[in-house]
Formats: sequence, C-alpha cells, structure tokens
Amino acid sequence: MSHSSPLSSRVKDRFGAQFAKRKDQLSPGPRAVAEFIDINRHTVLGLSALEIGMETGTSDATVIRTIQSLGFTGLRDLKDTLATWLGQVESPIEKMANTSLNLGDDINSAIDFTIDSQKAALDALGSEENRDNAAKAIRLIAEATGVGIFGIAASGIIADYGARLFSRSGIPGKAYNRTGVTLAESLLDMRKGDVLIMLLHGRAHREATATLAEAQRLDIPVVMILGREDAPLRPHAAASLVLPRQKADKVALHSQTMFALEALHIGVSMLTAERSLETLDRLVTMRKNIRPFSR
Repeated sequence: MSHSSPLSSRVKDRFGAQFAKRKDQLSPGPRAVAEFIDINRHTVLGLSALEIGMETGTSDATVIRTIQSLGFTGLRDLKDTLATWLGQVESPIEKMANTSLNLGDDINSAIDFTIDSQKAALDALGSEENRDNAAKAIRLIAEATGVGIFGIAASGIIADYGARLFSRSGIPGKAYNRTGVTLAESLLDMRKGDVLIMLLHGRAHREATATLAEAQRLDIPVVMILGREDAPLRPHAAASLVLPRQKADKVALHSQTMFALEALHIGVSMLTAERSLETLDRLVTMRKNIRPFSR
C-alpha cells in the first residue's frame, strides 16, 4: 500500500523502508502486527501495545518484539517516527519563521493574517457537519453531571476557561491541563456521568491517550475539538468539531478553540436555561456577599 505524507519530500519513511526490507522474514504473527501498523498509521499513534495486540490477535509482547525487530527501540520510538512522517510534529520555530518570511515587516499583513484565520475558523464552525456534531455534543453535555476539559500547553489555559464557563451554567467543570505524571492525580476526579471535551491539535501524545483511556474505562462520552480531520484519536469521539488552521505551516492561533467552547457553552445554557439562571443567581449573590459595597 502506498502512503503520502505532508512531509514526504523531506522526511524518509523509516517504518515503510524497514518493513519492506524485513517483510519476508517475519512469521505470521509479527507480520500481521507490522501490516496493521502500516495500514493504520494514524490510529496506531493512539494505541498501546496491548491494544495493537488485541487488534491483530497477538500479545503485547509480540507487538513489542515486532517493533524492535524492525529496528525501533520500542513503541514510543515507533510512534515518534510515524508522527514525524505524518507531519504531526511541527516546530514552532519553523512555523514562526515561515510566518515572518511570508508576512515580512508589513503590520497590515499581520493583521490580515489574523483576521483571515478567524474568518476561516468561523466558516468551519458553521459547516453542516460541525453544526450536527455540535448539536450532539450539546445534548451530551446538557445531560452530564460534570464536564472535564483536557488540554495542555496553550490549550491548557483555554481548558481552564472552558471549565469555568460550564460551571457558570450549573455543570461542574474540571480542567485536565497538567502534564507528565501529575496529570494522573487530576484524572482521579473523573467520574462516570461526566462528559470529556478534548482539545487536540497535533500528535496523540501520552497525556491525551492516558486521558482518553481513563474516559473509556469509565464509559464517559468524549467530545473532541480538533485541528485536523485525520487526527489519530478522532475515531474514539462521540462527537467531533474540526476547525483546521488556515495554513498548517504558519503560527498556530487558538481562538478557534475558544469559539467552539463558547458555542457549546451557549448551546448548553439555552438547553438547560433554568439551571443556568439559578446558578448565575447564586453566583451574583455570592459576589455581593464578598463585595457588599460594590455597585
């Protein structure tokens, strides 16, 4: 099977080359593993060795041995290689350089770039497919007992903002925006009956896959706000909004994520108007108690 990568002119297909060279030497089990990886490169980014083994009728040990026999140190090395080839590992330095080179020192061009990016995001948000998915997401959230919002780096700030929005509508919001092992502690707050919103723009990193795995364990519906249609974790979403950046090789803007979260929040608030108004009334009362002399 032939593959094409956005970076194929610059990045060698290391996995494809290794598989082609050793394909005839693999026994049936490892060959099935290698073929599955080759055909499902995006999906593999979000799977564990155990999950790949379940998909191929083998064990996680067979998966790891197969990966190592193809010249990789382990699953992480393989995923990093596939992600680079698929174009999901993008340097912010390279993006800023491309943006600066394209815009030059013209301030108006910088303003136009920002405005055009926002317009493109709003047009995408208003598409029929995104409207259908937004409606589905709003119904899921309206029936939930809580909303968790996952995002790290810049998206982590937006996740915190989104959690506060939903809390104002009477649905307890929690931001899962830590990185590394400290994320595990915050995931202990996830409860059956919640809805998880994931803010994803690039590769399926460990924090994202760990958060998704916990949601699946608890049978929690997942809503994804994505920067690309072929995001590797998208098949696991009950509803997904795709808001691609206008030019993927330019500086990433995050306002489209806020647009989507605010649209979901307004929709939920309208669907649960009585609860939202009661919560806002309590909020106003508590503010008055804190600042009794404010006007």
